[in-house]
Amino acid sequence: MAKEEVIKEEELDHGPTQGTDVTQDETSHKEKEIKTTKAKAGKRSEKALKEAEDKQAKEARKAEAAEVEDKPKQPQKPARSRLERRSKNYRKVSEQIDKSKVYGLNEAIAVILKTSPVKFDASFEIHVNLGVDPRQADQNLRDTIVMPNGTGKTVRVAVFADADDVTKAKKAGADIAASDEFLQQLDKGTIDFDILIATPAMMPKLGKYARLLGPKGLMPNPKSGTVTPDVSKAVVEAKAGRVEYRVDSTGIIHVAVGKLSFGADKLEQNARVFLNSIRSNKPASIKGTYVKAIHVASTMGPSVKVETSEV
Repeated sequence: MAKEEVIKEEELDHGPTQGTDVTQDETSHKEKEIKTTKAKAGKRSEKALKEAEDKQAKEARKAEAAEVEDKPKQPQKPARSRLERRSKNYRKVSEQIDKSKVYGLNEAIAVILKTSPVKFDASFEIHVNLGVDPRQADQNLRDTIVMPNGTGKTVRVAVFADADDVTKAKKAGADIAASDEFLQQLDKGTIDFDILIATPAMMPKLGKYARLLGPKGLMPNPKSGTVTPDVSKAVVEAKAGRVEYRVDSTGIIHVAVGKLSFGADKLEQNARVFLNSIRSNKPASIKGTYVKAIHVASTMGPSVKVETSEV
């Protein structure tokens, strides 16, 4: 009896004897039962341990981020002004303009002629800020004027009319003048002109080309003088330097009235014609300030503020 008790105790302490056959599946099953027993006994499972480790790692990352935020930030350079971001030539010529001064038109033109920073023949631009509401039909200013000295640009004029008017247009100097054959070019998407003039009778035929011509600003319009029975006069005016202006959505009109190579006298004549047109087209519904500000500038050059009394 004593020997049997000793053998049982050895089996409990050291596992089965050599004569006992226990498969690997039974061993793994016992291990799972032991782990389950431990978890039920109040010890943490492997999933809980992993979740705890992930939480600790997350807290460590938060602590590191807080330390980084507590460090003093490097001083940032102040943002450069608009003038400092300009080219060297622009900054140099800007020094010749007194920004606190309001110039007369003659004086402003003289300053612009001296301060052009480009090497090509720049345009002379006028920007007029008006106290109008473009959403109101009667305040949506739009007009066409003919510059007495031209604009300095070579304009290609096309005329779409019947046979008789085509002959007149060619004599007046139109670059392109044709009847129905002109539509064949539009069908191909060929546009080799800057201004298109048409007679009222031919306008219905241009209707289907509105999507082609409209976005380019080439669709003839009675308000701009490009739909007219007198094609000869329209061609002459277009070649002479007709300019169409219109107030934009912010109430400002932008117009180029000539080239700097014109000289001060010719530029002043063109500018006066434009400013007189602005004054004569003042809407009757305007009760407050009509002209808020006037600025003149050359292409890519600094601007000069002009007295509003010039309008």
